[in-house]
Amino acid sequence: MRRFENILYISDGIQDETQGLQQALSLASAFQGKLTILITYPDLPETLDSYQANWEQALIEKTKHFVKQAKTRLPPQTASLMPVIMVKSSQIPATLVIQSVLREDFDLVIKTAALTQPDSGLKALDMELLRQCPCPVWLCRPIAHPQKQVHVAVAIDADSDSQAETDLDIALLQTARLLANDCDGSLTVISCWNFPYEEISSNPFIHVPESELEQSIQRTETKHLDKFNALLALSGITGPIKTCHPKGLPQHCIPDIIAQEAIELLVMGTVARTGIPGFIMGNTAEDIVQNTRCSILALKPKGFVTDIKAY
Repeated sequence: MRRFENILYISDGIQDETQGLQQALSLASAFQGKLTILITYPDLPETLDSYQANWEQALIEKTKHFVKQAKTRLPPQTASLMPVIMVKSSQIPATLVIQSVLREDFDLVIKTAALTQPDSGLKALDMELLRQCPCPVWLCRPIAHPQKQVHVAVAIDADSDSQAETDLDIALLQTARLLANDCDGSLTVISCWNFPYEEISSNPFIHVPESELEQSIQRTETKHLDKFNALLALSGITGPIKTCHPKGLPQHCIPDIIAQEAIELLVMGTVARTGIPGFIMGNTAEDIVQNTRCSILALKPKGFVTDIKAY
């Protein structure tokens, strides 16, 4: 079962990231882990080189202020947690972050989700981390409730057809259970199934009786449920669980369930069935990430190799 003991929080040192730091501090405290804050900023022009030290110190002081503010909203045990703060400049922040992960063996990257405007998609840095970062990525969005009232969900693919996908599903379930234990204790498990041939009965060239079509749909659902239950058993997770196996496409069903169940943290996988290194799970995963307003913890399968080198 995955634990997070060497956590990297990504900041720009300018925006108010109190909410994101609250989530990072809570997680580091829960796992008794080390928290490092990496402030990234664009390279200054040569004409302003003499101001670099002052600028970096200003970013550090502002981040310290946000950390202090975050601690005032958390239980007293987080007060003793003192994150390490680093500042680095780069024109390609995603590469800088991923190289830091590779060099320092961070096991989780946390970042406040950056929206270009209130109802738009994620910025390029966030998507690049989801695609290329070799360790799990936690994108923070505002959480309205205290930690012990936060409800966690996990999305799995019960129809996975490879050992790598099965192993990822098990890791997702176990990680989500561990996080749920430190939240409200309950866990919602989501796995969508689909039958894309329902329109076949109305096709004038193919006559399929309604009864046969209905039987085929029921068999598809039963097969899905059997796989779903087998994954739950393999994961070994216990505790309060609510299962959701809606009929439909994940990119449509999952955001609806997140809204209906007031989910504030969704655990999901981010690598395609194609197995292409560095490739997010196609438009499906991107649509889910873009169309939900909760925090996201994205995991990749064992053996994932990023295209970015440590040096």
